[in-house]
Amino acid sequence: MSTRSDQLIATSAAVAAPVRPRPVSGRFQRLRLRARLLLLGVFFAAPWLNWEGRQAVWFDLPERQFHVFGWTFWPADFHLLALVLIIAAFGLFAITNWIGRVFCGYACPHSVFFSLFVAIEQMLEGKRGDKSGRRLKWLVWGLLAALTAITFVGYFVPIRELVAAPGALGGWPLFWLAFFTVATFCAGGLLRERVCIYLCPYARFQSVMFDRDTLVVAYDAARGEPRGARRRDPDAGDCVDCTLCVQVCPTGIDIRDGLQYECISCGLCIDACDQVMDRLDRPRGLIGLRTERSLLGLAPPRLRPRLIGYGAALGSIMLLFVILLAARPDLSLEVERDRQALFNEVTTRESGPVFENSYLLTIHNRHADARAVHLGVNHDSEFQWIGPSTLTLEAGERRDIPVRLRAGPGPERVRSIEFEVHDADDARRLARRESRFFAGSGLGS
Repeated sequence: MSTRSDQLIATSAAVAAPVRPRPVSGRFQRLRLRARLLLLGVFFAAPWLNWEGRQAVWFDLPERQFHVFGWTFWPADFHLLALVLIIAAFGLFAITNWIGRVFCGYACPHSVFFSLFVAIEQMLEGKRGDKSGRRLKWLVWGLLAALTAITFVGYFVPIRELVAAPGALGGWPLFWLAFFTVATFCAGGLLRERVCIYLCPYARFQSVMFDRDTLVVAYDAARGEPRGARRRDPDAGDCVDCTLCVQVCPTGIDIRDGLQYECISCGLCIDACDQVMDRLDRPRGLIGLRTERSLLGLAPPRLRPRLIGYGAALGSIMLLFVILLAARPDLSLEVERDRQALFNEVTTRESGPVFENSYLLTIHNRHADARAVHLGVNHDSEFQWIGPSTLTLEAGERRDIPVRLRAGPGPERVRSIEFEVHDADDARRLARRESRFFAGSGLGS
């Protein structure tokens, strides 16, 4: 810790208490405020929206269903979730390589919430830390943490039922409400920037994605040094050592010491420094978004292979996700052969000795409405179907259907067949699954 101009400057070397950043206005602060309002608005409003008579965003874990604005995802759609996570990762890599840790400063959930807690503290306590304002601050923090917990749990439990009668839902929702209330209060109000500095893994490996052309918040030492007032030292640079860039920093670092992993690229130090430059009638940009090449006076490259690679990978995965999502069937069919015997020999009055194979069909209706379907096999004229052939599946219903197929001897001992499911109303094929039919003795594979 060190002090200059009667202002506490917290460094990453020893952070004994949460940083109390000084309020600042400017273009980056306005942009950050708009991003926070948008993200908080989406977070708090989404579980209250209805879509087709159901909560628009609802992760129904007991029923293993994820409802997202009319789309219903099941455990069989896990590959889509994996692609979403990969898209998020490559999107983060591309943005980081392009403009640094802007995600941390503007879109990270923790950054959004702890900046909200800090804004409440600045509003109620002021600069002097009034005791009555401090008590009110703790109360408002607690209410905000509780509201956040209710909203978060409301993504997994119907939020209207949760608010109307939380006790009727059992003990687990109450436990998670208490847990997330305490966690939000501690992370947003007490730990704040220390989560970014000490707990967030992204801060540790962000430099792997940086290159000499990544836009970062940087101090122009060639212009600003030596620091000091020109009225005292004619050779002094543009930096008057007012320390405002440190006072407004949410993580309490001095950007003039160079790029540090604690920097979340929020740009508040740029706003503070530009205001000082305006008052001193000097050009803005002493602290600004720039690249390592620009600081060295080098021309920007024509191509950035790493950024192009991240972008190409991101675009390819997004295209794959769209294709798989569009091709996702509303009904799935799984076929399992009887493992006890390859076939049974059966004698009938009509056709004499025939071969019989047993199967278990598992049909899952992923559609939001009930559906009547017809079951069959692609060689209907050759095989005799024994079992239910028409049924109605409720929305989300999964049903096991045991069936048997009979057929006489054929030219091949192992025949390839396809089970098919058709819509009972328009005969449209909804799903199919390949299997095998065995006949005769001494079979090969």
